[in-house]
Amino acid sequence: MARGLNPPGVTSHCFLSLLMLKSYWLLGLASQKPVVPADSQQPQQEFAHSVRLDGDIILGGLFPVHARGERGVPCGELKKEKGIHRLEAMLFAIDLINKDPELLPNVTLGARILDTCSRDTYALEQSLTFVQALIERDSTDVRCANGDPPIFAKPDKVVGVIGASASSVSIMVANILRLFKIPQISYASTAPELSDNTRYDFFSRVVPPDSYQAQAMLDIVTAMGWNYVSTLASEGNYGESGVEAFVQISRESGGVCIAQSLKVLREPRPGEFDKIVLRLMETPNARAVIMFANEDDIRRILDAAKRNNLTGHFLWVGSDSWGSKISPVVQQERVAEGAITILPKRTSVDAFDRYFKSRSLSNNRRNVWFAEFWEENFGCKLGMHGKRPGSPKKCTGLEKVGRDSTYEQEGKVQFVMDAVYAMAHALHHMHRELCAGYPGLCPRMANIDGKELLAHIRAVGFNGSAGTPVTFNENGDAPGRYDIFQYQINNQSIAEYKVIGQWTNQLHLNMEAMQWSTGDPSLPASVCSLPCRTGERKKVVKGVPCCWHCERCEGYHFQASEFTCELCPYEKRPDRNRTSCQPIPIIKLEWHSPWALLPVFISVLGIIATTFVIVTFVKYKDTPIVRASGREMSYVLLTGIFLCYIITFPMIAAPDVVVCSFRRIFLGLGMCFSYAALLTKTNRIHRIFEQGKKAVTAPRFISPASQLVITFSLISVQLLGVLIWFIADPPHTFVDYGEQRTQDPGNARCVLKCDISDLSLICSLGYSILLMVTCTVYAIKTRGVPETFNEAKPIGFTMYTTCIIWLAFIPIFFGTAQSAERMYIQTATLTVSLSLSASVSLGMLYMPKVYIIILHPEQNVPKRKRSFKAIVTAATMTSKLSQLAAERPNGEVKTELCEGVEANVPPTKNTYVSYTNHAM
Repeated sequence: MARGLNPPGVTSHCFLSLLMLKSYWLLGLASQKPVVPADSQQPQQEFAHSVRLDGDIILGGLFPVHARGERGVPCGELKKEKGIHRLEAMLFAIDLINKDPELLPNVTLGARILDTCSRDTYALEQSLTFVQALIERDSTDVRCANGDPPIFAKPDKVVGVIGASASSVSIMVANILRLFKIPQISYASTAPELSDNTRYDFFSRVVPPDSYQAQAMLDIVTAMGWNYVSTLASEGNYGESGVEAFVQISRESGGVCIAQSLKVLREPRPGEFDKIVLRLMETPNARAVIMFANEDDIRRILDAAKRNNLTGHFLWVGSDSWGSKISPVVQQERVAEGAITILPKRTSVDAFDRYFKSRSLSNNRRNVWFAEFWEENFGCKLGMHGKRPGSPKKCTGLEKVGRDSTYEQEGKVQFVMDAVYAMAHALHHMHRELCAGYPGLCPRMANIDGKELLAHIRAVGFNGSAGTPVTFNENGDAPGRYDIFQYQINNQSIAEYKVIGQWTNQLHLNMEAMQWSTGDPSLPASVCSLPCRTGERKKVVKGVPCCWHCERCEGYHFQASEFTCELCPYEKRPDRNRTSCQPIPIIKLEWHSPWALLPVFISVLGIIATTFVIVTFVKYKDTPIVRASGREMSYVLLTGIFLCYIITFPMIAAPDVVVCSFRRIFLGLGMCFSYAALLTKTNRIHRIFEQGKKAVTAPRFISPASQLVITFSLISVQLLGVLIWFIADPPHTFVDYGEQRTQDPGNARCVLKCDISDLSLICSLGYSILLMVTCTVYAIKTRGVPETFNEAKPIGFTMYTTCIIWLAFIPIFFGTAQSAERMYIQTATLTVSLSLSASVSLGMLYMPKVYIIILHPEQNVPKRKRSFKAIVTAATMTSKLSQLAAERPNGEVKTELCEGVEANVPPTKNTYVSYTNHAM
């Protein structure tokens, strides 16, 4: 028979199979009977146990109209407040919604309300009524007595359910409703388990879960400065889950630790409460006791503390089961004094009071249990079929609620109405989205999608029946709102609960309104560990946040407070006791350092060699070799080489404004002098031989004066850049605290530096490097000129070698930017690179000349002068010879060119010839 049931989108598993068999059996009993006419006197059994209101959209309702039955009976006595008051609140809310022209206009809400009898299994059976319309019946095997196919009564399609009350009932019902994707909004279930959106994804509630209450109690404990507490719970779902939530949240927050977690059994043995009090005294520092217990257990714990002379020792923090009730503290006012309790914020709905007091047997026939309520409320009997056969008094029907009986609105009426309104607002938003401008239900809402409705429920936001906002979080929970009370005894010895604060997602506590049994206005203590020594902080023990062990502040941290180590300012390090910070010592590159000795040694040698060359050139200034080298340009070039060596000393010297100024000026100036002179020379050679290929006239600006003007024009660009640098950012020193910031603060040092950043260094040397690269290009272009005619090839080799030096400099300099020895490595690399480039120029361009001047003066003799035309013709022929030699077989070139060359080329003898020797 189970094959006739086909719930859409549901996986097939054991629980579902059993559930479907059960539902089919239950539904089959009623659905396979002939349909009873509406005017029949026989009561319709299908609705005998429920309240049914017709409507365009049907909402289900689950209420504990009756208590749990005994000895196998499912239902017991009637629950007037928790059952009838809440049920009538749902009917009242539906009436208001149907009368509201702004909410669900032209749409009528109906209801199908069932009794759970305060039993989860019975509620599960009743809730199967809500899913009848979603179950497909297989009628192929069913026939009426006359052979006709059966006619099944069309069940109400319930789109959402209001309820249930008890958490255990809601958990059971939620498991079946989620299978059929029917949203559910509870008005009283507070179990934290229902916040699990993976298991109860279609469940929502307008009351805060107990986890919020636990959070509020933890916030109270934290605000009081208590970090060592015990917990006490009554055995059962409420007490144990409440304490479990408190312990879990306290562990996550890490600010409170649990000394002991004790539990009161359902059937406590004699002397049990005295044992509990004595166990609490095993951890006397944990004076605060968090209580999730029922009224009887609270009263007996207070009595046990009183018997054991512990009045004033314990600091009680009670949950909403204590709240502002008088019964737990009767005749125990002194031992309960100072207790802090919590109670959900609730408001009486005056409109419901007027509605319920106006209910009578004549105007409330829709509530099938109202007659039973009438008998119970007024203590009378309604005719022969009344539920109170032993009552001598007969009901007249003229009794009035609140006049002939006591009446006080049940505490959850507000939340029942809010749940109904939340469902209505969700349907309203869904109707506005799917049926825009359509009066009544449109075809798109003929079959309401439960998932879509759930999304609208979670998105609602409105002011509820008591004026408080109604919203849901991602788990379907309502925000927590609680009042905080303290049990106080005033000067007239009158004990009362006084509101000292409230909790709405965060705690608002009036400390000044609190008072304690000792009369001391200061807060009593409930702490765990002893203070730490100087230089140590309190490190909270993992999992026990109220206790700690002492830990010394490490690294650059010092003890800032009892619980924290703070980082010293960047320019400081902790002192020996780590109670304060002291300045980090400042260092600089010292002259005796190995990183300074090598560059200084190379520079001194270079300065001596350069001085020797300069003296030699000055002494032999009129000799052919000196004159052929171009005396003026040689002096400029040698000046640049000298400056390249000199810069080592300001780079190593202790930084100050003067030293930093010298660094800025001479860092790129020496290279600029050198490569400006070399560039001018190579450019002159290139222009001469390019001009010679076109005409016999000499090019312009090749005289020594012109060469000096060009050279100093190039140098002036560098000087102009340095001047702008001086104006824009005057030189100064600064202290670099990060370069030698070691892990051990004792070894940390800060470095005194000039304000020359890597970018500034690149800009300062960039122009000189540009001159160097340009000079190298000209050296390549003039590489074909015979070495007997000029200095092109020595200049070329000089530039090639210099480029290699600076190419090696770049990765070494910038690759050590993160090194602890950065200052030493970069300074040494830069100065050595400058010295090496100067040494290459000095060695390749001038040492051969000095060698001839000093050791071979016989070669330093004048040669015959040759015309510009002869020089250019010889160079051109040589160039052509070299070109053709690369293109023709051996011997052919010589045959072609020998005749043209013999007339112009002088006898082959190596002579030192320069353009200065010739009339141009």
